[in-house]
Amino acid sequence: MPSAIFAGQPENLPIAFPSDLRLQISRQVRILAGEFEGDGWRDQTERLKEVDLIFATWGMPKLDEEFLDATPGLKAVFYAAGTVKPFATEASYKRGVIISSAWEANAIPVAEYTQAAILLSLKRFWQFLRQSPEQKFTRGSLAFPGAYRTKVGLLSLGAVGRRVAEGLASTQVRLLAYDPFADPAMAARLGVTLVSLEELFAESDVVSIHAPFLPETEKLVSGLLVGSMKEGATLINTARGAVVNEEELCAVLRGRPDLTAILDVTEPEPPLADSPLRSLENVILTPHIAGSLGSEITRMGDWMVDEMQRYLDGEPLHHCVTREMLARMA
Repeated sequence: MPSAIFAGQPENLPIAFPSDLRLQISRQVRILAGEFEGDGWRDQTERLKEVDLIFATWGMPKLDEEFLDATPGLKAVFYAAGTVKPFATEASYKRGVIISSAWEANAIPVAEYTQAAILLSLKRFWQFLRQSPEQKFTRGSLAFPGAYRTKVGLLSLGAVGRRVAEGLASTQVRLLAYDPFADPAMAARLGVTLVSLEELFAESDVVSIHAPFLPETEKLVSGLLVGSMKEGATLINTARGAVVNEEELCAVLRGRPDLTAILDVTEPEPPLADSPLRSLENVILTPHIAGSLGSEITRMGDWMVDEMQRYLDGEPLHHCVTREMLARMA
């Protein structure tokens, strides 16, 4: 029977792997005592010599040479969280360690948050939210795009972007997307029209950012692009703050009070105390809540227990993150 240990933040491990999931695991795997977070693995070196599998969430230690030397039998990591970039290394891939991640499960709540924000944006919810209580209850002269035959732009058709497109299908909005890696056939199946980056911003009533943070995407969303958006348009970012040139964004938002930016992520995060993002009336800040929280974290653990079963049964894994995939992922 393989041996396994749990790794990650102590506040999240019991949520990712509650007692019922641990019972499932224990029927197939010998669970070792000594949970740890980050560098805390150094207190468990004797146990780590026996480890074949690691069940982890946020707080997984980096799979560098030192850690790999301490875990000579490590064969797989089942990660109940999103991106594996903080801990996956070239050394781990060379060693043949399998890394499976619940990143697609984490995409579900991000897509749900995004869909809600898009639909509220098309009703001009955010503009009314920032009206002072003294103002009369009136629609005024605002134009309302609504959620029928209006244009919604998706910046990237990765796991989240695809789910957003699927979720909005019933509304009959017109979906545009910019993604240089997108398969045209896949986009067509989703009912998405692929366009240039400039066209995406100029034509959409709402633009939602889902691009991974890579050297090529740093500050991809410029002030010029935001400034080209339609009157009353909304920009949503649930990806990474560094994908947006925030200095230029703030400059545009000062001069375009008709625009709204909904930012669940910023760079840095949270914004600095003197950041204009905190004071601009047409910015809605949320503290990185789009991803998995509460019971949604348990869903990621559930997916990883299913993945463990496939691994033990010798079946193909559904959520393995390869070296090649990692180069283009968040």
